Amino acid sequence: MKSEESGWHILQKEHRLSKNKDFALVYKKGKSWANRSFVIYVHKRNDQEKFRLGISVSKKVGNAVVRNHIKRLVKAVFIDIKDSIPVGYDLVIIARNSANSLDFHETKEAVIQVLKRCKMYVR
Repeated sequence: MKSEESGWHILQKEHRLSKNKDFALVYKKGKSWANRSFVIYVHKRNDQEKFRLGISVSKKVGNAVVRNHIKRLVKAVFIDIKDSIPVGYDLVIIARNSANSLDFHETKEAVIQVLKRCKMYVR
């Protein structure tokens, strides 16, 4: 099975924010929306045909196991809803302390809720 068929292609390099300067640009020029579990920064990019995702989980949220679990859940949510996110945006998701007690479905609901607030979820 090709990676595109399995849905994991969203996590490929062109769909990730990985450089510190990319995160800094989104924080500086983007707008933010939040709910109890997540903060999302959104920055419009006219030079790209995909959306890019960055995930940030502070050490205050938990140890490495907890932080990686939250990142995996958020990635799985975006794989599930990738067709509902408009292209041409950089997104940074910051997990808050309450995110460490959520399961997949609760994480999905929380992420979709904040995406709807910033009008980044189109169904």
